[in-house]
Amino acid sequence: MKAHQKMLLGIVVGTVAGLIANETAKDAAWLTWTMANLTGPLGQIFLRLLFMLVVPMLFAALVMGVCELDLRQLGKMGARTLGYTVVFSLIAVVIGLVLVNVLRPGEGMSAEIKELARTSTNAPKPAPSEGAGSLLVTMVPDNVVKAAANGDMIGLIVFSLIFGAGLATLQSTATDRLKEVIAGLYEVMMRLIDWVLKLAPLGVAALLFNMTSRLGLSILLQLAAYVGTVLLALALHQFVVYSLSVRFLGGRSPLAFFRDIRLAMVTAFATSSSSATLPTALKVAEENLKLPRAVSRFVLTAGSAMNQNGTALFEGVTVLFLAQLFSVPLSISDQFFVMLICVLAGIGTAGVPAGSIPVIAMILVRYDIPVEGLGLILGVDRFLDMCRTTLNVTGDLAAAVYVSRGYEEADAHHPEPSARVQP
Repeated sequence: MKAHQKMLLGIVVGTVAGLIANETAKDAAWLTWTMANLTGPLGQIFLRLLFMLVVPMLFAALVMGVCELDLRQLGKMGARTLGYTVVFSLIAVVIGLVLVNVLRPGEGMSAEIKELARTSTNAPKPAPSEGAGSLLVTMVPDNVVKAAANGDMIGLIVFSLIFGAGLATLQSTATDRLKEVIAGLYEVMMRLIDWVLKLAPLGVAALLFNMTSRLGLSILLQLAAYVGTVLLALALHQFVVYSLSVRFLGGRSPLAFFRDIRLAMVTAFATSSSSATLPTALKVAEENLKLPRAVSRFVLTAGSAMNQNGTALFEGVTVLFLAQLFSVPLSISDQFFVMLICVLAGIGTAGVPAGSIPVIAMILVRYDIPVEGLGLILGVDRFLDMCRTTLNVTGDLAAAVYVSRGYEEADAHHPEPSARVQP
């Protein structure tokens, strides 16, 4: 069986078994024993394996992502690409956060069931909100090792970005070796995450069994509302925001743009991987969109690792949905920092299926949101991963269109000597 088929089997088995247990043996001693000694530990081990890999994965991915930009050599092209990535990632996350706060997909369950959900996951009480000034100070860690150990995502991300920027500005034998070591670390982390995700069917089945045996059918209705919210946010960003970007920043027809990139979109949807779609995206950019090769290769290669608009949107919606589901209040400043973490972490999120799950897990820990809720998300993550990867690849191509327009205009103002008209 393929990986997504195994995941689907785990989802079905865990959910159906949990619903049956909820209806027939909700308070039975054997069910309590099973959740305490079998399904509970199995689910927790799966989550702990994810946590174990987050810090080295994020550090390596962020450092290599910044190094690959090489702004010293690429100048304006690199700056335009980075600026576009940050601005449109912010727009994506804002769309997601607004929809979650307006539609509130995590609400609707009775107070009794919400309290049962919190009790069943042993969730700690949320920490009091800090002031905006204090939160800004904590963005810069005084001890990066302590920040990593405490799950301080913002501190770890800021240090990794600064470290990557410093490494990118140096060129020597020693720094070249260091880049190779960090690249090797990233490859090892990707292999380990792949191994952990092979256990996902068992872990998801265990987490869903515990959840549905306690909460019954109502939790599935909340999950449907969550999926609808994510899809609506992705659709708005894909067909509204990127259409406006292509029209006003790229100077092209949105209809023609989407027609020309449909092969890359289908490939992204099928593979759920920006990295696996990169060869197809390069082919589409050069043959269909007729973009300059130098621009398309740089923007799409960097974008497959850094321009993760769909992933940032998905992470923000997921965190707020689970906060609503488990009645964990998040202030405006908390939501702002969730948005900031999602944008920055998007640079370091692997362009592979389910690459955002470890990042979400660490954000949940930071805000004391029960991580067991990830069992629900993993149940529908394969389909949502296909959709958000399509948005990521579309964003890479839209960025290439924008950057290439500036590149062509600069080329027109400074033509090569052979291209100039002779007197």
